[in-house]
Amino acid sequence: MTDLQLVRCVTLLTQSKTYSIDGILYRYLYSNGTVKHTQYMFRPLPRQRKSADLQLNRDKVLRLVYEVPSLYNQHQATQTATAIQQSLF
Repeated sequence: MTDLQLVRCVTLLTQSKTYSIDGILYRYLYSNGTVKHTQYMFRPLPRQRKSADLQLNRDKVLRLVYEVPSLYNQHQATQTATAIQQSLF
């Protein structure tokens, strides 16, 4: 994963891209909070070392979050009546 690109603007975060934070792959979920104190939620992809959601403020997003362009729109979720199946590749 040498083709990492630092996120330069929080408005460019999308759910279809994959992001690397401290070497772990995450998917952007949503943002919440006020205009001055917005929090950005990320969820680790399956089979990563971390399993808890990550909440970052704007400054940390701009310093720690890298976009992985080679994994653009690769993770998918399929929902059935009994389970949700997610895949990365």
